[in-house]
Amino acid sequence: MLDSTYDMPPPMLTPDEVEAAALGAQWVAERGAPVLAGAARDPIAKISAAVPERLRALVLEASVGAPPLRDVATDRLDLARTRLWIRHSRKIRISYRDEDARQSERTIWSILIGYAERVRLLAAWCELRGGFWHFRTDRIVAAGFLDDPHGCRANDLRARWRRHMEVERGIRLP
Repeated sequence: MLDSTYDMPPPMLTPDEVEAAALGAQWVAERGAPVLAGAARDPIAKISAAVPERLRALVLEASVGAPPLRDVATDRLDLARTRLWIRHSRKIRISYRDEDARQSERTIWSILIGYAERVRLLAAWCELRGGFWHFRTDRIVAAGFLDDPHGCRANDLRARWRRHMEVERGIRLP
């Protein structure tokens, strides 16, 4: 345990790491849900203040960038609350409308929120289907955040989903 008076030195980042962090934060600031988008702006200011002067321009005037998007699908799901429910391994009851406008009610165990270019996907265990499923957040018509725990630690459920994606779908995830 470090003494509370200990002052950590600034992070030693390479120019590529500084630009990667700036690009990632810019991407989330443009495409993330409101809470994450706002939070993405803070680390850049902190990195800018912490890096040596010679690297500061890489943050403030980066040579990489994420262009703004115009046609990003609007979420109907409270993503900040969903992230909290994921961390606490709680169930969510959703009304979901598929691409053919068929609506269904499902109870899910949320695993993670994936950010694609124009939509967000909620990976979850679906009790109705008895398997892993992916739901576009703009197609979730309503959600009830249940107090019921689903009984699986978030990291364990995520590991099972990753194995499923690799074995069943042939998709290797980072």
